[in-house]
Amino acid sequence: MNLDQNISAIVTGGASGLGAASARRLAAAGVRVSVFDLNEEAGNAIASEIGGAFFKTNVADEQSVDASLAAARARFGQERILVNCAGVVVGKRSVRRVKDTGVVEAHDVGSFRKVIDVNLIGTFIMSTRSAAGMMSAPPLSSDGERGVIVCTSSVAAEEGQMGQIAYAASKGGVLSMILPLARDLSREGVRAVAILPGLFGTPMFDTLPDDAKAALAAQVPFPSRLGDPDEFGHLVVQIAENMMLNGCGIRLDGAIRLAPR
Repeated sequence: MNLDQNISAIVTGGASGLGAASARRLAAAGVRVSVFDLNEEAGNAIASEIGGAFFKTNVADEQSVDASLAAARARFGQERILVNCAGVVVGKRSVRRVKDTGVVEAHDVGSFRKVIDVNLIGTFIMSTRSAAGMMSAPPLSSDGERGVIVCTSSVAAEEGQMGQIAYAASKGGVLSMILPLARDLSREGVRAVAILPGLFGTPMFDTLPDDAKAALAAQVPFPSRLGDPDEFGHLVVQIAENMMLNGCGIRLDGAIRLAPR
């Protein structure tokens, strides 16, 4: 896909972290970008910075997604690139023994369901609705390409750590969805690719003390540091531009393999 002002993109979770970096990279390549997020202040700031538009969106809610898609398409036309970065994380073990009392507690269903709703079902809702729009648009090239969907999985999909059962399940679901999604859309010229980021310097890590961040960075074989969100955004652009990338998951992790904890 040739990236220019004739191409529009939607980035969910685009107000911060990997989503904001993806929005910036796409805009720098000339693409018109719609930022979907729940954080209005941060979302509007990113949209203003890149010359895009912000739409308050709950990706786990079908009506919210439909309203935002309609508004974004009215502003910039049918999106040809969808980047799914919206996500949440909950750190809880499957079962835990309460300190001092010894009482055994199972993981609550509510927080597990929330992670699945946002990370997996939200990705499904956005991907299928965006693909439906792409399929109605004319091809962009003689190969018949109509669009590309980039989904954010995680290395936790393959090496979930202690306390990551909900997060790992959601990201494993995203990864498993990619191949059948790509196959379903193949005749219509719509691609689907997942990125499995490792340890990245996102807002989630900002709350950690410097020594904890340094310890995490030291676990990465090379380069021995946290990933820069811009490197994620760079890969998003490369996926959009390279038509042979389809139906796969790409690890972006500096060769790290997560330990049990």
